[in-house]
Amino acid sequence: MAIVINMPRLSDTMEEGTVATWLKNVGDKIEEGDILAEIETDKATMEFESFNEGTLLHIGVAEGDTAPVDVLLAIIGDEGEDISGLLNGSAAPAEEKPASPAGREESVAMETSEAAPANTEPNAIPEGVEVITMPRLSDTMEEGTVATWLKNVGDTVEEGDILAEIETDKATMEFESFYAGTLLYIGIQEGESSPVDEVLAVIGPAGTDVDAVLKGSAKGTTVSTPSSEKTEAQPAETKKETAVENKITNDGQRIFASPLAKKIAKDKGINLADITGSGDHGRIVKKDVENYQPSAQTHTPTGTPKEASPSNAIAASPIINLPVGQEGNEAVKNSQMRKVIAKRLSESKFTAPHYYLNIEVDMSNAMASRKKINDLPDTKVSYNDMVVKACAMALKKHPQVNTTWGDTEMMYHQHIHIGVAVAVPDGLMVPVLKFADQMTLTQIGASVKDLAGKARNKKIAPNEMEGSTFTVSNLGMFGIVDFTSIINQPNSAILSVGAIVEKPVVRNGEIVVGNTMKVTLACDHRTVDGATGAQFLQTLRAYLENPVTMLA
Repeated sequence: MAIVINMPRLSDTMEEGTVATWLKNVGDKIEEGDILAEIETDKATMEFESFNEGTLLHIGVAEGDTAPVDVLLAIIGDEGEDISGLLNGSAAPAEEKPASPAGREESVAMETSEAAPANTEPNAIPEGVEVITMPRLSDTMEEGTVATWLKNVGDTVEEGDILAEIETDKATMEFESFYAGTLLYIGIQEGESSPVDEVLAVIGPAGTDVDAVLKGSAKGTTVSTPSSEKTEAQPAETKKETAVENKITNDGQRIFASPLAKKIAKDKGINLADITGSGDHGRIVKKDVENYQPSAQTHTPTGTPKEASPSNAIAASPIINLPVGQEGNEAVKNSQMRKVIAKRLSESKFTAPHYYLNIEVDMSNAMASRKKINDLPDTKVSYNDMVVKACAMALKKHPQVNTTWGDTEMMYHQHIHIGVAVAVPDGLMVPVLKFADQMTLTQIGASVKDLAGKARNKKIAPNEMEGSTFTVSNLGMFGIVDFTSIINQPNSAILSVGAIVEKPVVRNGEIVVGNTMKVTLACDHRTVDGATGAQFLQTLRAYLENPVTMLA
């Protein structure tokens, strides 16, 4: 019996996942424990294994596509098993024909039957007339853009003729007609976008009353019906635009190009007439435009300008050689991690009332202590490890900072789990040191190194990034002197750590060379008042300026 596998929830905050790689193909034999795919969550890319065995009958989310949790991911069952019943309710395939107006006619008639007189047929569509709506050409398509109309109002259409090229969220596709007749009406002009199921065109016998057809096909939406004059003028306008965009001529010959190639060429300012197409019948496609290299052109003056003559030498304008280049942009699809970072930090910034407190810490003793500790064999401690340890001990003395805000209650955490922000190629991860107050400096250093390595290699487990009660973000290693961070909710505070700077300081009434470090505490005012945050920073400074107290 076939088994439906949905997009799994691989972390507590995961709402949708992206299939990075399918390791099995439709038709492959699956054993229990086989890795089906690698799925990118908001925190890491994880291997997803099968708990069932059989044949992979269906893949519901293609590589690179994103889907919410619990959406159909795959179906496993017996080879040759009929799974059509399990696919009911999923998005229609791209090849599916647009909905027949017959079903729409019946539903519209039901909606308006109360308002219509009993002796009339309110939403009747004449026989032989077909109302074509914007088709759903991909499973995620919500609206489409008409890139090019290949037929004009008044043209005769045969079944199988290409009516238009429609740009979806995934590709630009040719849309063919499943009906024969005359193209009576175009509802969406070239370059315009419209939701799926909006009226795209009407095909039927010549002379049909289009106004009556449009009124009869309306489904609770307002369809703009042009006047007869405008309808008649439409083909000429369309043909004019088509001549400009689709019939660029070179020695009198029509140039064929895909809509995407046209768009790229227009953006880059390239004349399609200069490009040789590699597609069928010389059709210009995307790669032809992207690989096009314009030949160097030398502009030779045909004569001597009057201003440059000897009699006008004083008035001659200097020749300025301006730079010549080609503008370009590259759209990069947002990764799952980047989308989650944007969502979480926006929620934090706009829901938690942030305020910031900063102090300057004398790090002279900390530097001396670190040197002595690192002189010991097999021991390596960083300044960040000392900051994490100091924060953990300060949180024990100021439990108000170690809290979480709730709508009805405030949660005081009796444990101290410190998140350490780690930069990774795709964004930011926050591994969590559990019970950091009970760890030694060397344990903190080893744990941070291990977790940071896992995060950068995308091998970190979800439970290693959950449950933080406080966060430390350190940009000192990049030379940043001071900065502010956005609170990592549900924490109530985050500490931003800057670089240690050598500078003149006043000590015992004299100016001497000192080493200071600025730290900034971002607090959620709903849980941490200004005085509480200030007291926490005083305690933190005491630990950092006297590291021996952290060893007691």
